[in-house]
Amino acid sequence: MPPRKRIRDEGEAAAEPVAKRRSSRQAAASIKKAEEKEHVTPEVKKAAAPTKKRAATAKETKSINKPADDKKKATKKYSKKTNAKNEDDEKASSGDDKATRAVSEDPDIDSIPATNPDAPRHDGEWYWLMKAEPETRFENGIDVRFSIDDLRAKEKPEGWDGIRAYAARNHMRNMNQGDKAFFYHSNCKEPGIAGIMEIVKEFSEDKSARRPGTPYYDPQSSKDNVRWSLVHVEFRKKFAVPIGLKELRELGKQGGPLENMQMLKQGRLSVSRVSAEEWKALCEIADKKAEEAGVKHETTKLTK
Repeated sequence: MPPRKRIRDEGEAAAEPVAKRRSSRQAAASIKKAEEKEHVTPEVKKAAAPTKKRAATAKETKSINKPADDKKKATKKYSKKTNAKNEDDEKASSGDDKATRAVSEDPDIDSIPATNPDAPRHDGEWYWLMKAEPETRFENGIDVRFSIDDLRAKEKPEGWDGIRAYAARNHMRNMNQGDKAFFYHSNCKEPGIAGIMEIVKEFSEDKSARRPGTPYYDPQSSKDNVRWSLVHVEFRKKFAVPIGLKELRELGKQGGPLENMQMLKQGRLSVSRVSAEEWKALCEIADKKAEEAGVKHETTKLTK
């Protein structure tokens, strides 16, 4: 709420100097003297006739009002500065900050359950591929950059928000706790699989969809009409040498181990299924590339 305008109270008014009042006789003498000096016409004389409540002369008024004028200027400057600060505070509290990613509305990630009774159950681990952009790109004035290094730096599970395609959303709703996913760097100079993460919390509402100012705000989404979901993931492994898109396409040619890979069939899909055979083949390729380069993958203690 913007600050109320300050109004001078009685104490401030009483402290100001007051102009001395002049009698009617003194006022008439002043006009007569002015007539003799400047030949004031009768019309001007009538207009300048003294009244019972006469204001101070222009010179006296300027002198008297100077403290008040200075105070008004100071008050105006203070109000302008306060208004600007309040506007910045309102933007920060509403998430309308153009310099950073939108802050999650969830007060505590730990309060979100790991499993969702509405998520279909499946046997064993399922595998996925999920895309994110590691290079700066602004969406609705906010940088949506997010890399596997950003995920590795997180101390708590990260919500995979911003999915606005029904096919990708439905894939996330089918994920179970413990499933694995390839972290794919997309829309960058060298796209490809950068590592592995684990789904640690099954789907819940993506509240950013109904919060104005977020990168992927959807005005049709509401508490009564939850259109979009997210899952929470944690870092598990960063490949020593990424598997690039060109290599994936070569492996996806007829007769190759990735011939039927969904990501290669539907290139625009940001969340896709990966078969157990495809997962195994890609992990073996990543291990071989690391061995040939003489470097090791960066992993967490929970990595299997």
